[in-house]
This record gives sequence, C-alpha cells and structure tokens, in this order.
Amino acid sequence: MISEAPKPSDQLLSTVAQLKPPFYLIDEAALVTNLEILRDVANRSGAKIVLAQKAFAQPQLYPLIGRYLDGACASGHWEAELARTHLPEEAEVITCSPAYNDEDISALLPISDHLDFNSLSQWSRYREQCLSYRVEHHSSIHFGLRINPEFSTGETPLYDPCASGSRLGITVEQLRGCELLDGISGLHFHTLCEQGLDDLADTIQAVEEKFGWLLSQEQICYLNLGGGHWITKDGYDREGLVRLIQELTTKYQLQVYLEPGEAVAIHSGILVGTVLDLHRNGDVTNAILDLSATAHMPDVLEMPYRPDVYLDGTLALESGEHLYRLTGNTCLAGDQIGDYAFHRSLQVGDQIVFNDMAHYTMVKTTFFNGVKHPAIHLHHTDGSLSTLREYSYQDYLALKK
Repeated sequence: MISEAPKPSDQLLSTVAQLKPPFYLIDEAALVTNLEILRDVANRSGAKIVLAQKAFAQPQLYPLIGRYLDGACASGHWEAELARTHLPEEAEVITCSPAYNDEDISALLPISDHLDFNSLSQWSRYREQCLSYRVEHHSSIHFGLRINPEFSTGETPLYDPCASGSRLGITVEQLRGCELLDGISGLHFHTLCEQGLDDLADTIQAVEEKFGWLLSQEQICYLNLGGGHWITKDGYDREGLVRLIQELTTKYQLQVYLEPGEAVAIHSGILVGTVLDLHRNGDVTNAILDLSATAHMPDVLEMPYRPDVYLDGTLALESGEHLYRLTGNTCLAGDQIGDYAFHRSLQVGDQIVFNDMAHYTMVKTTFFNGVKHPAIHLHHTDGSLSTLREYSYQDYLALKK
C-alpha cells in the first residue's frame, strides 16, 4: 500500500526561522533520494527515465537531475529549450504537445530527440517537413504518435486523458487503415495521475489489446509510458515495475520510456506562509495568509488536493478544538486551502508550513491579483541555504507590457 506524505525533516524545518516568508524551500537531500530510486529502476529495468518538466522545472537543479535521469520531456518549445540548454549535452529531450504551429515545428526539430504528435492531422500536416529535416540534417530525431487507449483508471475527471471526447491521443479506430505511418517509430501514452503499478499494468493490457498489432511492427522502436507513476512513494511496487518493463522490452524489442514528474520532486519541498489576519464570520474563523491557493498551489482547487499543514512542527488535523479555515489573500471568494485544526490557537504572525510543495506549485504559480510570489530557496545536503529565485514588482510589471 502506498504511504501518506512523510513529515518534513527536522533539519529542513529548523531552517524556516532563517528565511522571510512567503517562500518555497526545496530539500536537496530528499530530491537526491528520489533520483537515486529512479536511477536504480532505470538501471535494472532497461527503461529510460526522463523528468516531466510540467511538474518540476527548476533549472538551477538540472545539473543534479542530469546526473541521474536520461533527460526531460517537454510540452512545447519553451520547455524543450529549457531542457536542451540546462541539462547535460547527452540528455534526451522528448517533446509532445496537443498541437503545434509552424513556428513550433521549426524550433523543435533541432532541439528534440523525439517529437510526438497528438493527432494524425498534425502528423499529416508536418510529416513531409519532419522527414525532410531528418534527411537534410542527418538527424537521428524520432517521430511518434500519442495514442489514447480509451481506458480510464483515475478518479479525477479533470486529469483523465481517456475521458469521453478527450482531445488527447489517437484512438485505435483512427489508426486502423492509416496510410501515414511511414516515418513513425514510436508510440506514447499518458493516462495516469498519482497512481500505482496495478493501474499501469491494467492500462498496458488495454494498450496491447488495441495497439499490439502496431507495437509488433519493426518500425516501432520505442514505447513511452508517460507519467503519473508514483515510483518514489513508499509502498510502490518497484520490483513489479522492473519486471513489467523487462517483459515489454523483450516482447516487442523496443526501448521503454517513463516520464515521472511528481515522483522526481515528491516529499522534497515545503511552502511557508504567515498568518496576516484572523477574520470571524459566523462559525468560521478564516486565517488569511500571505499565500494563495489559486496563485501558488492551484492543485488544491483543481485536483482537489489537501496538503498536510504544520504549526510549530506539529501536524494539523481535519477536526479539533482550534479549527481554522486557511485562506488566500486574493479577491477570489473561493481562494480557500481548507479547514485545519491546530494544537493551539493561531496568532497573527504565525508561520504555517505546507508539506509536499515542490511539485505542481512553482511551475503553476501566477501573478493573479498582483499577489507576490514566494521566493524559492534550496536547502543543501550540507545544511547550507541558497536562494534560487526572488520576485519583485518588475516581474509582475513585465507581464503587463
């Protein structure tokens, strides 16, 4: 059984008083632990594991990540450029977007190792350009198709690429009889979100039933299993994952790729904010923070996701005597993080620690309502601190010009 989030380390929590909120604090030691697990899985299974930048994209840490992972996946030009310029030269850049325009293709061909297409219409539109580029530039770039196995395993419709009417991926009916497969050398699917091995195994069975005829063709040399795998969580069946990958590799004679994002950064960061005001309305006491769900941790509203919260190093509960509704400081009425019961009464100026805030936070922050971004700090393995990013009014202004 996959475990809950562990408490941040005492060493990490001890540094909170040294920094001015609001801020994100990344734990280098925890990040390395995740990377070591992923490297071990890659070595034993033969898979190539790349960082999903949509979950974590802190370029100052790419040299570290590049020592363990095989590269990064990108959802478009800017992410691909970030990976190509900050990861080691030998790192692979795998690009897959719901749709490209002419400018995207011209920019991506020189910097991508894989360029995967979400629809046959997009592949048809750019096929000649892609194949001509490979010949003219003696490039080893591969072109692939994102498939939709039409097999849902998740619980949150917002994150289900296999939902009815989904725009993500090509169905088997669309592929049967297709005459455009010349030049395609890989298949790609991404259907999981915070899930274990059983869901992946069931999905692969559905993929084989529908697309096995294509996987068996000699031209297909890679299969990308996408992301959403909780590989680094305690309780994930990593031995089973290694066996599954080895079986796929042997059966179809291809290279397997995994694109974890959350699994790279999970349990490796916190977000710290301050209580600005306590606002009573009926039976609810709102603790208004210098943080925002919609601006700084949108998964709280989208997933929905309930982060663990600590005060004085003590975990807050769902119910109890000192119950508060933690809220953001924007004008959005629904900017609410959740109700938490603390071991004591909150006071203005108290520092609140949100656990597991390295992934899907910094990459999704916005300047909505002109709310200041938290700074980003790194806690090194030797106990020292460094600042990776601080924001100013000029950053906000730059978006308005």
